[in-house]
Amino acid sequence: MNLLFEFDKQFNCPVIGTDEAGRGPAAGGVYAAAVYFENVTGGLIKDLEILNDSKKLTPKKRESIYDIIKNNTVNEIVCVEVDEIETINILNSSLKAMKAACESVIKKAGIEGLTLVDGNKLIKDYIYPQKFVIKGDSQSASIAAASILAKVTRDRYMQKLDEEFPMYNWRKNAGYLTAEHLKAIDKYGLSKYHRPSFLKKHFAKVSD
Repeated sequence: MNLLFEFDKQFNCPVIGTDEAGRGPAAGGVYAAAVYFENVTGGLIKDLEILNDSKKLTPKKRESIYDIIKNNTVNEIVCVEVDEIETINILNSSLKAMKAACESVIKKAGIEGLTLVDGNKLIKDYIYPQKFVIKGDSQSASIAAASILAKVTRDRYMQKLDEEFPMYNWRKNAGYLTAEHLKAIDKYGLSKYHRPSFLKKHFAKVSD
């Protein structure tokens, strides 16, 4: 666990980590979070001993550390909704959400430091020092924490949307194109929360 905090410490400056959740699903917005650990204590490291890439943790474990991260960091969570995803594409939407989240944290914390971006792309039109980290959510404490905030917030959002459109079972599939989800789309059509561009191939197959 200490290794994640050690990774951030090596830069010898304040580190802001950012990650997104929801690039792959065909429904719902994409979320990004940014996290800055202002004061890392031994107690906090212990409280976050399960901290890791959100995809490697069960929903229950993610939920168990969500409030610890929220209450012990300077953080921001931003959503870019479906209409914008369809206009500027999912990659640009993810980077836009990351940019907004990071700029908010920098402003709130009153620091500049180094922004660590999960993945292999840098944030566009970003005036602060940044570095991308491939698989950063399993290397950096701040990126891992951001991945938890983004994932848990998005899952909660998809559960709310599920109440409005229960036929797609978003509570379970979070908008990903499972066989059950595709079957429901064929039966009920698309909702206002679907991303039509993600379903072009499916509809092309159906029409063949």
